[in-house]
Amino acid sequence: MSVRRIVILGATGSVGQSTLDLIERHAERFDVLAVTAGRDVAGLAVAARRVRARRAVIADADKLSALREALAGTGIEAAAGEDAVVEAAGAGADWTMAAIVGTAGLRPAMAAIRAGGALALANKEALVSAGSVMMRAAEDHGAQILPVDSEHNAIFQCLDRDDIAAVERIILTASGGPFLRKSREEMREATPKQAVAHPNWSMGAKISVDSATLMNKGLELIEAFHLFGVEEETLDVMVHPESIVHSMVQYRDGSVLAQLGPADMRVPIAHALAWPDRIHTPARLDLIAVGTLHFEQPDLTRFPALLLARDALRSGGAKPAILNAANEVAVASFLDKRIGFLDIVDVARELLEKYDPPAPYDLDAIFEVDREARRRATEIVEGLFV
Repeated sequence: MSVRRIVILGATGSVGQSTLDLIERHAERFDVLAVTAGRDVAGLAVAARRVRARRAVIADADKLSALREALAGTGIEAAAGEDAVVEAAGAGADWTMAAIVGTAGLRPAMAAIRAGGALALANKEALVSAGSVMMRAAEDHGAQILPVDSEHNAIFQCLDRDDIAAVERIILTASGGPFLRKSREEMREATPKQAVAHPNWSMGAKISVDSATLMNKGLELIEAFHLFGVEEETLDVMVHPESIVHSMVQYRDGSVLAQLGPADMRVPIAHALAWPDRIHTPARLDLIAVGTLHFEQPDLTRFPALLLARDALRSGGAKPAILNAANEVAVASFLDKRIGFLDIVDVARELLEKYDPPAPYDLDAIFEVDREARRRATEIVEGLFV
């Protein structure tokens, strides 16, 4: 058994922590070249120690001294700055976990792709904003993109990639989030605390709010379009409150293949970490205890983010990147209690209507669209108070 060289981008977040747990359980299989984090020096130092990483990189350049102090006596190299994160990502690992939240993870993810290894993608925003650029780069450099989101990993496990023409429908499941049974009036008064209280998953604040608006599922439609090479109309969303069936693939012969598992991110991460093999995790699904599974169509009147995302996907060009940027600004503003819950989608909708730049063709162009979209989205947020 060969030892797999690993880099973990975003080691202190929930996905990074689950990845660390799995590596600790199978330490003989992995050599961790680097772990990275944004600002959490203490968390990064702990992560590096846990998996005996060779290098720890903090994106905040001002925290280098603090990181060196936290790693004193370990023999683990400390580095800092966004360029150092990109360098670690492109260091030639066999497998890289891309778990940096938002478009901040785009440059490191591209560096890993250009290094030609396998990229385990937990950062949906990167593929939403730069899907065509990333997939083209993966093909050019012989890199394998392995989806880690539970939904896309489920599709990856069920999809016959040698006969895509046989696929009639790819169905992403959505829990419905904490407001599944709430009225628009109740959602209008929702607080950040209520929005991040996901009924099934333990996740960061941003993705939890995306789940509450169902924007996460809209972004996942765009991500699936790029990952699996199917037409937009092949992609569908179904609400499944139990979060047991993570996604399904329906074939032209009537067969529907589904991947089931507990609401534990270690399951899809383990699949990507060991692929094409499988490794043990402590997570188990007890279907007898679950008892009953429910499925329903999403209510697009109460959750219009799905329509907005599908329109952005159909329009193509810069629209998905604009949607992602507007959503990030709006969610941050909601979490800061500057706008209401329903304003999140309204901000994104208004920006998509007013901003229509040419399609970006490379990373620099994508970042320019992203910067301008964020500036304009901020103006829209500020205008809500006029």
